Amino acid sequence: MVFCNTTPFIALASIDRLDLLHLVLGDIAVAQAVAEECARGGPISVPALQRLPWVNLYPDLPSDESMILDLDRGEKQTILLARHHGSDLVVIDERRARSLAEYLGLRVTGTLGILVKAKASGFIPSFREAAAAMRGQGIYYSQGLIDRLGERLGEIGDRLP
Repeated sequence: MVFCNTTPFIALASIDRLDLLHLVLGDIAVAQAVAEECARGGPISVPALQRLPWVNLYPDLPSDESMILDLDRGEKQTILLARHHGSDLVVIDERRARSLAEYLGLRVTGTLGILVKAKASGFIPSFREAAAAMRGQGIYYSQGLIDRLGERLGEIGDRLP
């Protein structure tokens, strides 16, 4: 079971490739808090998660764990539910939430990890182009990380804008 936080949905929706989550990871589990965050809207529109046949919604759990007070509701619930259900993997981009999830024994990937797997599986022609498109939509990822991942995929070339 794979739980996904809000930002990967927003980032992939920004380039109209929300399907990559399902293509790379199969069915995705989502906290109610994440579905609500995505539904709130913003500059990048995310389809209603409950309408996607490969997304399974889970009700939020009571959160009384003091370790996760600094996280937003979606991050908290993603981590709590992943632990509660013995998740194989969580998809989270935010550094603090990733660090906590790893500390708590969860295996973590992020949106760029999804793009790496999508490129390796032939679902996208270029990791760097997809990352550049997300950056063009205002989604920030470290240039150094993009360069390292691109090089691992054999995409050595110009730095992204």
